[in-house]
Amino acid sequence: MQSKPFRRTAALIKKEAFQIIKDPSSILIAVFLPLLLLFLYGTGVSLDLKHLRIGLVMEDTSPDAQSLAKSFVDSPYFDVKIVRDRRELTADLEKGNIRGFVVIPSYFSEFRRQPDKPAPIQVISDGSEANTSNFVQYYVAGAFNNWLNQQAVSGLPLIKPEPRFWYNDVLESRFFLLSGSLAIIMTLIGTLLTALVVSREWERGTMEALISTPAGKWEIIGGKTIPYFFLGLISMAICVFVSVVIYGLPFRGSILPLFLAAASFLICSLWTGLLISLLSKIQIVSSQISIITGFLPAYILSGFLFEISSMPRWIQFISYFLPARYFVQCLQSLFLTGNVWPLIWKNIAIMLLISAVLFLAISRKVVKRLD
Repeated sequence: MQSKPFRRTAALIKKEAFQIIKDPSSILIAVFLPLLLLFLYGTGVSLDLKHLRIGLVMEDTSPDAQSLAKSFVDSPYFDVKIVRDRRELTADLEKGNIRGFVVIPSYFSEFRRQPDKPAPIQVISDGSEANTSNFVQYYVAGAFNNWLNQQAVSGLPLIKPEPRFWYNDVLESRFFLLSGSLAIIMTLIGTLLTALVVSREWERGTMEALISTPAGKWEIIGGKTIPYFFLGLISMAICVFVSVVIYGLPFRGSILPLFLAAASFLICSLWTGLLISLLSKIQIVSSQISIITGFLPAYILSGFLFEISSMPRWIQFISYFLPARYFVQCLQSLFLTGNVWPLIWKNIAIMLLISAVLFLAISRKVVKRLD
């Protein structure tokens, strides 16, 4: 015969499951919001800069200068506007029509007679967008060095490098973004799902009735968490399926570590949202707090878009307390590298430790009284 606590917990889970079915907002958060975010990350967001708009000032029209100009025009990284006077490009640079320009000076072809000196070119880029400006500088330098190798100006035999890229051999930033975006999506839906639970109960006046029942606080926590845990796993499975089948994201790991990592992270997210809903009894406030404390830190400090090692030390220290940091590492390893077990077990253990801390905070906050 089932014990009373187990039966009460099962009844609360059943009640919450029916509430999920009747409440369309839960389905919207768990299914349609992840699909929308996946579409944005998989289709509309890219870290690969191609077709950079630049200008090319041809002050020299010698064959060498024409050959260099052709290397820029033929490059897939540039859309080139060729002029004879740099003053023609000043207005375009100010208006943002181009991101920089390259000047081939009138004495460019003289480098043939002085092979010990580098060929002179000037690169001017728009510093108002620092990252794009750096890309202009690096891409131009790369194109120029390739041209120098093709010309073999030093008299040495032409060396053709053959680079190899591990894990993401096609260098698609979309794969990096999609694998990391799953952590951001799970953070958002996990915190939102439970952040609205208890606050909604208070607003509707049903929390008082729940407190008056014989259910203990552990049973209330379980009843409020378990249904959304399985809903989150279903959402994760949908996201993985769409990423792999529709967007072609490679999956080089195994299902078991992916499930364990997702389950550990979901517990952190759900209990974060539940703690928020216990602290705030208004749905709109709970949702805003969950976005500020859950989604935004995960988006910025998890290593999803920005390299953590390049952040200030005190910001790096804060990132150690974010579960999304460890889930992003697990996802990128499982999708792009494979089963790196030491990394996976370490990150799962840290996420479970954070979950334990959140559980202690929730258990102290849940009390069987109305004040």
